[in-house]
Amino acid sequence: MSTASDAPILWRLFVLQPKAQVQQDLVHVESALKAHFLLSEAKVVDVAKTEGWCFSIHASAAAVKAVRDQWDEMLPGCDLLCEPVSAFSGKRKLACFDMDSTLIQAEVIDELAKEAGIGEQVAAITEEAMQGKIDFRESFTRRMALLKGLDLEVLDAVYHRIRLMDGAEELFAGLSSRGVRTAILSGGFTYFANRLKQRLGIDEIHANVLDEANGILTGEVVEPIVDAAMKAQRLQEICERKGFELAATMAVGDGANDLKMLAVAGVGVAFRAKPLVRAQADYALQHCGLDALLALFEA
Repeated sequence: MSTASDAPILWRLFVLQPKAQVQQDLVHVESALKAHFLLSEAKVVDVAKTEGWCFSIHASAAAVKAVRDQWDEMLPGCDLLCEPVSAFSGKRKLACFDMDSTLIQAEVIDELAKEAGIGEQVAAITEEAMQGKIDFRESFTRRMALLKGLDLEVLDAVYHRIRLMDGAEELFAGLSSRGVRTAILSGGFTYFANRLKQRLGIDEIHANVLDEANGILTGEVVEPIVDAAMKAQRLQEICERKGFELAATMAVGDGANDLKMLAVAGVGVAFRAKPLVRAQADYALQHCGLDALLALFEA
């Protein structure tokens, strides 16, 4: 979290946990936090499948970072979200999401590879890309080449075995009721993104196109590839088209291909993300479902 100086400022500090796996009570939470901050009275947070508390604190960015760095040891099973009060407008207008391993509990390209009998080979390349060890464009091109010859009849079966990420339905219902525009910005595929668009009521999708001939994958890629730079560009283009300020946006993702859009958004959230992404994002959720993000839309 960057601020103009390291002078104390006012923050909103959320401590959140899944209702199905409650591990901490208010007494323990306040005791842990009072060792670092002067706390306001706790405000109860209750959104969908998530519960917790919101506190107001005066602290420097360095003090907040120090708590974040030791958070898992302080209050196991809880997520911590901190934001400067000055960053919260009360009216966030756009929320953009990665798809694979963020909105759904799978990497679609790996599922397609299983159908082709090369699941482990493709999954290894996917993992390297998500960890930031190889460029997404390179990894995507390599993986698509390996899928050459796959019959697209498998797409429907793959879609129906993929599960939504927990809290996804509640999150999008909540965002819709608050008038927030939503978008998928994905290095995955339009076939699956369009299905999610219909299921969750998402406003728009930007994803990669499967190149096929007579119902068979060609193994080629279709430009422009939705990579990290393209995700950030699409977010900015939506803002320009709709007249939104970047400060009024949220982006959510889990892999290295999401870092640029997380950086350009007003709020960038690492969701159950790779260590590289958690280290660079100002906000991170590891325990709660996606519905916990609704707390950041509450005044």
